[in-house]
Amino acid sequence: MSIFDLFKKIEKEKSDVRPISAIIAGLGNPESKYERTRHNIGFDAIDCIAKKRGVKIDTARFHALTGDCLVGSERVLLMKPQTYMNASGEAVGEAARFYKIPPEKVIVICDDINLAVGGLRIRKSGSAGGHNGLKSIIEHLGSEDFVRLRVGAGRLPEGGDMVSWVLGRVPACDRQALLDRLEDCSDALEMVVSGDIDGAMGKFNRKS
Repeated sequence: MSIFDLFKKIEKEKSDVRPISAIIAGLGNPESKYERTRHNIGFDAIDCIAKKRGVKIDTARFHALTGDCLVGSERVLLMKPQTYMNASGEAVGEAARFYKIPPEKVIVICDDINLAVGGLRIRKSGSAGGHNGLKSIIEHLGSEDFVRLRVGAGRLPEGGDMVSWVLGRVPACDRQALLDRLEDCSDALEMVVSGDIDGAMGKFNRKS
């Protein structure tokens, strides 16, 4: 290959790079002690999505670990906010402002302790429903109109302590059901990013 052919190849590769048109943020807490806890299901989902697409989530920016990839025909930013759960909106809001991404093109994946392990609930918008990570994102985006994929972390036992439950780990006997649902999240995102949210809800929503 001549030097001129190399320059042409580089220019073509530059022109083929699509701009970031959507954000997919998985919620969780940094530090190894939180790995595989119920509250870190969003991080696990992002890792699953990244692995399937052969990308790494290792670039530090927007107070998050990030990577980007194609989902369908759109280039998306994958995020694992490093601000701790209750301040997730700081990272998501900063990235959305930088790329000029409207709320409806922001997709958030988080745990849901009102769903059994293996449950999945996709919604176009809505309140935080008691989830502090979603509450922070609503505050920083100034809108409830972003897509959320809520993954069942196991229902809080009656009389159980909320903090201990969400920071506990999904037991080994339920781990496969959780992994299956993370795979579903990855597949559902193809439909969600393309705009077929209703189709994704009809195909993937399940309580258990």
